[in-house]
Amino acid sequence: MATAAHLFTRFATGASEWAGKPVTFVLAVALVLAWAVTGPIFDFSETWQLVINTGTTIITFLMVFVLQNAQTRDTRAIQAKLDELILTSHAENRFIGIENLDEEDLKHLDQLVAKAAKGRRRREPQDASVTTTAKNAAADTRKRATAKAPKQKRKTAPRGAPSER
Repeated sequence: MATAAHLFTRFATGASEWAGKPVTFVLAVALVLAWAVTGPIFDFSETWQLVINTGTTIITFLMVFVLQNAQTRDTRAIQAKLDELILTSHAENRFIGIENLDEEDLKHLDQLVAKAAKGRRRREPQDASVTTTAKNAAADTRKRATAKAPKQKRKTAPRGAPSER
């Protein structure tokens, strides 16, 4: 089964890269134009209309899954890179894992971080207290999210990924 998953991953990556190229768009436009030109030949029949409707529906349906797979993998890779940057910088480690928070907690955290950033730009004396408040809120929010959802085991990095320092 791992082979089938690997094959689908390779297919999804290739298909999403191919679908995003300008030549693919040009081919799609050419196909639609060819279909439109054949309209008078088929007297704009229901079958003629059904061909384009069915074709576009099937392609759209399948591409949703292919593109979602590629996007999910990209998002996970970006998240892992951001976590690594946080861990190796002076940024707060409390922000690691906030992508697992629910929407309400993320909005609240976003407001606190925006408030801290605004205070930092102004260089007001309350700068440190706002930043501390945002950091504490991030920690509290993360604790609540951890309590809500069961902890997931952390997987090791795939072969070829940078090793721990």
